Amino acid sequence: MIAGRYTVGREIGRGGMGAVHLARDEVLGRDVAIKRIGMLPGATTPDLERAEREARLAAMLNHPHVVSVFDLVADQDQHWLVMEYVEGESLADRIRSNGPIDHADAAGIIWQVADALASAHEAGITHRDVKPSNILLTPTGQAKLTDFGIAKSQADASLTQTGLVTGSPAYLAPEVASGTGAGAPSDVWSLGATLFHMLAGSPPYDVADNLMGGLYKVVHEEPPRLPDAGPFDELLRSTMVRDPEARWSMANVRDRLLEIRDARPGEGTTTTQVMPAVPAAATEVIDEPVGPVRPVPPAQPVPPAEPAESAAPAAVAAGSPERRPRWPWVAALAAAAAVVLVLVLLNSGDKADDDPEQAATEEPSSQSTSESPTQTTSDQPPSPTAASTREEVAEFVTTYLSTVTSDPATTFEMLTPAFQQASGGYGDYSGFWGTIESAQPSNIRVNPKTLTVTYDVTYQTVDGRTLNESNVLQLARSGDGYLIAGEP
Repeated sequence: MIAGRYTVGREIGRGGMGAVHLARDEVLGRDVAIKRIGMLPGATTPDLERAEREARLAAMLNHPHVVSVFDLVADQDQHWLVMEYVEGESLADRIRSNGPIDHADAAGIIWQVADALASAHEAGITHRDVKPSNILLTPTGQAKLTDFGIAKSQADASLTQTGLVTGSPAYLAPEVASGTGAGAPSDVWSLGATLFHMLAGSPPYDVADNLMGGLYKVVHEEPPRLPDAGPFDELLRSTMVRDPEARWSMANVRDRLLEIRDARPGEGTTTTQVMPAVPAAATEVIDEPVGPVRPVPPAQPVPPAEPAESAAPAAVAAGSPERRPRWPWVAALAAAAAVVLVLVLLNSGDKADDDPEQAATEEPSSQSTSESPTQTTSDQPPSPTAASTREEVAEFVTTYLSTVTSDPATTFEMLTPAFQQASGGYGDYSGFWGTIESAQPSNIRVNPKTLTVTYDVTYQTVDGRTLNESNVLQLARSGDGYLIAGEP
């Protein structure tokens, strides 16, 4: 029992701050959702600060389409965020299970989210991580926006840092992807990108295999359009526009969505029977465990057009024994855009949905989906097959977990710079893993198209306890290997 009041039950979700469990409030006799700060014992100060921010900002909003935060409690050395329990599924899960959302349901769902965001903006609060995995859907068709963990109010300067990028890459506004900072117009873009995902069945940008390349497209290229958007075409063109000043306000978006919804009576009030989650755009998901790992040819990175020639090399983290190979153009793009990514997943990932999430529904790149070796020359290694990618990823995860408890300095360099930031830096990262004696993975399952890996793991803590979890990692290609980009 937590704080003498909350009885913790099964895990019902996983976000950027850790696992979410169903719990019972024994005082008021109701179900709640409770989220522990950090995945395992040893909560960190940055996580606690984020939880306090989420609780404070969510408490400022009393809206039917915002998940309510009830309490922030401490129990011994653990901190817990107590929230409204929403029975149902996330929008990301709905799309993965059933594919694109029809226009009728889409209007009703996205209007509710726009209404919540319009209220937040009126209160001076920017959400900064609007995406399908942060929208919960009840069986009665109600939508609720959750995870204000990286939200910011106008009076809160704690997250204002030069070059800091917060949010999920597939839904980031161009100004945020370039490091300028997030505001209300950024939420408008992210809502438009979420609507795009609903209608198309996949996010507007493919960031699963090429994170920096995806961000480059967001910043420098015109946004994609849907030829069959119907009544939503104007909305997409007015929300996903690169100039923040040219975007509609969230109130205008909400009002236009209401017109679209009311033009079709009953729109948005029906729901579809939930089916087993199968990523709509990732048909190569492998459910069976991966077999023995064998050496395979390395992947060939694909650089963007004309990278800057004067860029400085990527920084090496203090205390790191060796830096893994990086694409030569990543540093150039980072210097040009001043991008230091902070990926929030939570899930996955969803998350890129977002998401394993983040990227289970994103369109795969030709590099990662080739099922047969292409003809090569002596100067170019062959593209990886799906089977070789699964083996590479399985070996990477096994090596990571077998090394992290004894040599966290080495494994910290197996994280992308963005995920290093999201993990609280090396101090928090090594402090957490210092509480774990060993981590033994099993039942490793790899999606070679999206580079997401799901596995079960048994932890032995330094105080003698045994803990079992199911985890999801989002990987990104880096030179001839991989880096961990997030935990959707």
